Amino acid sequence: MPETPPPVPTVVVLTALAPEYTAVRAHIEDREELVHRDGTRVERGRLQGTDWYVALAELGEGTRTAAALTTRLIEWLRPEAVLFVGVAAGLADDIAPGDVVVGTKVYGIHGGQWASDGFLARPESWPGSNALVQAARSAVRDMPGVRAHFKPIASGDVVLADAESEIAKHLREHYNDAAAIEMEGSGAAHAAHLGGQLDTLVIRGIRDRADASASRERAAAQAASVAMTVLRKHRPRAGSAGCEPPPRPRPRSPKSSEEDPHPAGDHIDFRNGTFYGPVIGKQR
Repeated sequence: MPETPPPVPTVVVLTALAPEYTAVRAHIEDREELVHRDGTRVERGRLQGTDWYVALAELGEGTRTAAALTTRLIEWLRPEAVLFVGVAAGLADDIAPGDVVVGTKVYGIHGGQWASDGFLARPESWPGSNALVQAARSAVRDMPGVRAHFKPIASGDVVLADAESEIAKHLREHYNDAAAIEMEGSGAAHAAHLGGQLDTLVIRGIRDRADASASRERAAAQAASVAMTVLRKHRPRAGSAGCEPPPRPRPRSPKSSEEDPHPAGDHIDFRNGTFYGPVIGKQR
């Protein structure tokens, strides 16, 4: 495969774990594997009924890994949008296993300072793209099997297994509007922010507290279904490769100076010029 794919309207969909990857992969047709020179791999294919090419990547766990590999994928594939799709733990009492949280923003939860009177939070956050959030709101209206919440998502290198742990208390105190916690969204969102004009969204299915396999698979399937429906609502930008017919050729006039700024042949064009002294046009 060529290292640099040809320009097509692309959205990068990121996952951390195999069940999440498998859930998204089921929606993608005509897949091909692309390999970067450093060994990073994606599968790219078509999302039926859209102009999108979806480049699907499994990054592994962790904020720093997500940030580094997202940066690499953006530089390589030049996508218009980046989605992080997977599972998360719920933080609110009204968030149940199998629900989907669409991140209106993503918090990086580890910024702060420990002082004599405790931890002083210095929150960082990255908003979800308005265009994608709006597409998600529209999408879930026609998905009766999905219970969706549009709420902030907390992100950090921690697994929440105890609702009464210190990290849980920290989240309730400093990020009490967050509906879910996961490990990669802040890294991906930060990389996408630095990458320029990229629509970005984190979509997470909620697993149960026991993190059972069946719960993870159901949560991943729900998140993947919402993500693909969002892309069916969200369209590539005007002018994206493959989305519009090529421009009509401009009529060319033999008298136009714009036709060829550097005409071929042994001559110098003196039009619109002022010069003094001898000029040699050709010397044998």
